[in-house]
Amino acid sequence: MNSDSFRFEDMEIWIRAVDLSMPVFDIADNLEERKRYRFSEQLRGAMLSVTNNMAEGSGSDSDKDFAHFLNIARRSIFEVANMLIVFHRRRLIPDRPVEILRELVELSKMSLAFRRTLLAGCGSEGPERRPGIRKSG
Repeated sequence: MNSDSFRFEDMEIWIRAVDLSMPVFDIADNLEERKRYRFSEQLRGAMLSVTNNMAEGSGSDSDKDFAHFLNIARRSIFEVANMLIVFHRRRLIPDRPVEILRELVELSKMSLAFRRTLLAGCGSEGPERRPGIRKSG
C-alpha cells in the first residue's frame, strides 16, 4: 500500500465497485433527465453506499468491524440490483442492464468471500492474502 493513499484504494473489490458506479450513475442521470429525481437520488445513494462502506470498513481497527461494513456494502449491492430490475420492469430504463447486474453478482460474491475470510481470522496475514485486495506496485 502506498503511504500516500488509503487502504481501500488498493482493494480490487472497491476499484471494481467504483468502476461499476459509472454506468449506474449514467442510469441515474437519465432518470433525472426524465424528472424521476427520487429514483435517481436513491440509485446514486445506494451505489455510493457500496463504495462508502467498503472504504469506511477498511479503516476499521478490527477484522470483525471491517466484516460488518462489508455486510452493509453487500446489502447495498442487492438494493442497487433491485432498483435496476424494478426500474426496467416499470420501463423507466429501456434495456435490462445485464452487464451491470452480472457485475453486481460478482461484487456480492467477492464481498461475501472477503467477509468470511475476515471473520475466520485469516485476515491477519496482511492485505495481499485477502480476497478483494491486491498488492500494489
